[in-house]
Amino acid sequence: MKVAIMGAGLSGLACAITLEKNGISPTIYEKGSRVGDRFVNGEVLLDILNRPIDDCIADLSNRYGIYLKPTSTIQSMELFSKNEKAKIEGHLGFTNIRGRNQDSFESQLERQTKSTIHFNSEYTFEQLRTEYTHVVMATGDGAYASEHKNFKEDLSVSIKGATVEGTFDPNRVMAWIDYDVSPYGYCYLIPYSEKETNVSLAIPDLPENADVNISDLWDRFYSNIQSQLKQELPITDRFQITRYPMGICLSPRIGNTFYVGNCLGTMMPFMGFGQYPSILSGIYAAYDLCGIDNYEELMKPVRQSYENSLVLRRSLEKLSNEGLDRMIRSLQGYLGEKLFQTKSIDPVKLASYVLRPVLNMTKE
Repeated sequence: MKVAIMGAGLSGLACAITLEKNGISPTIYEKGSRVGDRFVNGEVLLDILNRPIDDCIADLSNRYGIYLKPTSTIQSMELFSKNEKAKIEGHLGFTNIRGRNQDSFESQLERQTKSTIHFNSEYTFEQLRTEYTHVVMATGDGAYASEHKNFKEDLSVSIKGATVEGTFDPNRVMAWIDYDVSPYGYCYLIPYSEKETNVSLAIPDLPENADVNISDLWDRFYSNIQSQLKQELPITDRFQITRYPMGICLSPRIGNTFYVGNCLGTMMPFMGFGQYPSILSGIYAAYDLCGIDNYEELMKPVRQSYENSLVLRRSLEKLSNEGLDRMIRSLQGYLGEKLFQTKSIDPVKLASYVLRPVLNMTKE
């Protein structure tokens, strides 16, 4: 067996590490000049989005032998709509860094990988398929899967963000769901440290947003958080993504080609996060290659989570700011505490089943 992995991101590196643990040495082809050759940004691993797993960092370590060090634990999350605020406290998950940083998850996984990585690779899938018995597609988006007629695109999203300096609590994250600021989208603040944080604004590319200028939205959001935090927040780095496609493969495996990570569709549409399922997809593809288990069967819960998340995304887009206010207000107090702290409840799954019948409702 000769295995090529196309892409040295979370899923590709997790696949390589797992293959190595089982006696298979893959070769990795990465078009970038280094692992994490992308903009720097912050992301979160929220326990509430990964149920029934309560602590995905411990799960990756204990069950799969993959060791990641988050930037911080999340002990407080503040959610804002236009007129309401909810504050959730407790152990809620983790923050981490992505991209060109020695502490990013990609860099941490590279240090656990023994396989050869060919950087600045110009190899195509067609070339790899002729030289290897199996190819793992971990390219970071659904472009190749779309070319193979194996990708169902459900939406696209445009994102603008920055790294800013200031004074921050590393254990506190903030998110805004206010359609005056980010129509049908969301904004968030995720600290890297006590002195740096990532702030980002994301909007889905809906017809209603056709005339929206994301730079104008960003300027307003940036001004708002400066005022809210009472800090200047000088910008040290910026990034922008336009029309990033979000969807899922029709089949996780075709012949001896495996689709993993965002090439498969592990980014969850609701709030745009999906690191844990991305890493799992790489591990599960390796299990199939090693004859341990079946990739398609292992991925069924992840695929269902994607569909549940899509229901929440579509439902969110049907709300007005008044509806968002009611939603955020309801999370303040007992209900919010129950949803975030009760490990036996999967709120995304529960909400998706409740909301499916009303997806045709008109805006409030």
